[in-house]
Amino acid sequence: GHGAAQWAYSDGRLTQPMKRAADGSFAPISWDDALSEIGAKVQEIIAEAGPEALAIIQDPRPSGKYYTKRFMNALGSPNVYTHGAACNLSKESGFTQAIGAANFESDVANSKMTMFIGRSYGDGIRPSSVKSLAGAAEGGARVVIVDPRLNNSIAFADEWVPINPGTDLALILAMSNVLINRDLYDAEYVAANSVGFDEWASAIAGYTPEWAEGICDVPADTIVEIAESLAAAAPACAIEPSWRAAFGCAYQNSFETARAVCAVNALLGCWGQKGGALITSSPKVGDVDPVKFPEVPKPAAKRLGDAEYPLALSGTGTNLAVLNGCADGVIQGVFFYNSNAVQGYAQPAKWREALSQAKLVVTIDVQMSETALASDCVLPECTVLERLELPEWIGGKKHFVGMRTAAIDKVLPDAKTCDEIFNGLAEACGVGEYFQFTAEDLAAAQLATVGVDIDTMKKEGVVELPDPRFQYGTPKFKTPSGKFEFSSEAVGAAGLNPVISWIPRKVMPKDGEFYIVGGKQGIHSHTMTLNLEALNAISREYQLERLWMAASDAADLGIADGDTVELSSSECSGQVAVKVTERLKPGVLFLPTHYGGTSPYLTRAQGFGLNMMDFVPLHLEPGVGSTMSQEVAVKVRKVEG
Repeated sequence: GHGAAQWAYSDGRLTQPMKRAADGSFAPISWDDALSEIGAKVQEIIAEAGPEALAIIQDPRPSGKYYTKRFMNALGSPNVYTHGAACNLSKESGFTQAIGAANFESDVANSKMTMFIGRSYGDGIRPSSVKSLAGAAEGGARVVIVDPRLNNSIAFADEWVPINPGTDLALILAMSNVLINRDLYDAEYVAANSVGFDEWASAIAGYTPEWAEGICDVPADTIVEIAESLAAAAPACAIEPSWRAAFGCAYQNSFETARAVCAVNALLGCWGQKGGALITSSPKVGDVDPVKFPEVPKPAAKRLGDAEYPLALSGTGTNLAVLNGCADGVIQGVFFYNSNAVQGYAQPAKWREALSQAKLVVTIDVQMSETALASDCVLPECTVLERLELPEWIGGKKHFVGMRTAAIDKVLPDAKTCDEIFNGLAEACGVGEYFQFTAEDLAAAQLATVGVDIDTMKKEGVVELPDPRFQYGTPKFKTPSGKFEFSSEAVGAAGLNPVISWIPRKVMPKDGEFYIVGGKQGIHSHTMTLNLEALNAISREYQLERLWMAASDAADLGIADGDTVELSSSECSGQVAVKVTERLKPGVLFLPTHYGGTSPYLTRAQGFGLNMMDFVPLHLEPGVGSTMSQEVAVKVRKVEG
């Protein structure tokens, strides 16, 4: 938080609109000229190829979520995407098919036992999560970490279960086998609240602990013991929903892993139970004045990618459809809002090549990111300290609304707020009639629908809303059947096995190759913060960019801590220093995912460390279209001298 405040005064900030010349260099351009040129090109694209040839990708923020969709829909395009295909698309799509909700909450603070798969509160940026985990540990709850890397949540955990990357599904299916075959599951709960159980139980009969041990390298006895312990703790226990790292979008089986996680929680009867897995509600904004905030017509066309990937969440979509659409000429104009897709979403070389085929690429950001470098025009936004954001509606056991307001005066006179930028773009593109209001106007109207005054909101920052009267108890699953679904007709219709089953990871290491996993560090927010002076200094002081290698592997290769190695895959190679550690499963490497910047405008980040996405081939997970961001095998050699 303190480091991110430096954005407002950073020497790496975009100070004015920039236009790319034919030789690839950038020069300043006025706002009027930038908007005029963008508007003319948008109109040209619509006239020649229709509005469906336009797309936008945004990394969700309260204002961005609203304005990006409204802008694109006003133009007549349905092609609105988030960063989800490179983050949580597989996980949330899998959850949706099993429980009818894109996410759930693990009631960690009240649990008797929680199992984490690749998720580390200790390496995240949410203090409330750490507090809940610390409370569980202090209360005597058993906490199990399943991860190839011994992550920083071990401070609150009882044990570490190292596992081969991309094989969590085998572990979960084998645990399910134990729970069913040893009659440890809640049969009454399953019979009353699920569909497809008998079909699923038959399908996983061969998924024994011994079978799983050969795949995930977790001893069969350990698998049995964890399953039995969860059953003993039930229903005050759960497998935690995780985030990006293990199955958010990582492997060919990430969608199926998400469904299987939900299935174990169903066998334990812990859905809706104290200490278990909770599906909570969220507050909803009411209707606002339709004259002042006119509704935008729904686009006639279907979003690109939805037909090929029907299981992708409707609110997210597969943004890789934009990459392929640009390469094929179907997408001719692309907007990015606070999205560094080129650097962080999938194979950067493929993104750059695809965007070079588009007639118009516009990036809205606070700094000259790698995606900005691939753009025709770059528009500077104010930082979060200088602008008002639309309200954020926060669900859970209690409901809240939060809103950021400007904490300081605008630092750069030529930077604009989100609403100013999109209002200007809309006017230039001929749809200004839908944008005749400010973000503050809209925020006041939205807040009024739930009885909150905007002046109160500005003063308090977060306001508790009326009690949703959450009660523990079996939830109503918003699935087609109204129950938990061990088998899904929608999944079958998408060409996948309707019954939750085993799918192997796509890429397996050969002799001399390693698995590699990536993940966050608590001081960074992906590629966005690496150029900030204080945070970059911490990374450099503690050499946080280093590649982790297990001590036994390092000894075999004659590599010492701090040595420089060459990391290579089918896609590229690069050099980086090594951190030799006992906190990693042999045969696995860990690379933090914030590093390897290439933008010369971000001088602290440029050339510092490696970018994992450079090494991963471009894959799309069947059904959902996620990036399969860790489906790669790599080689390592010591760099002599």
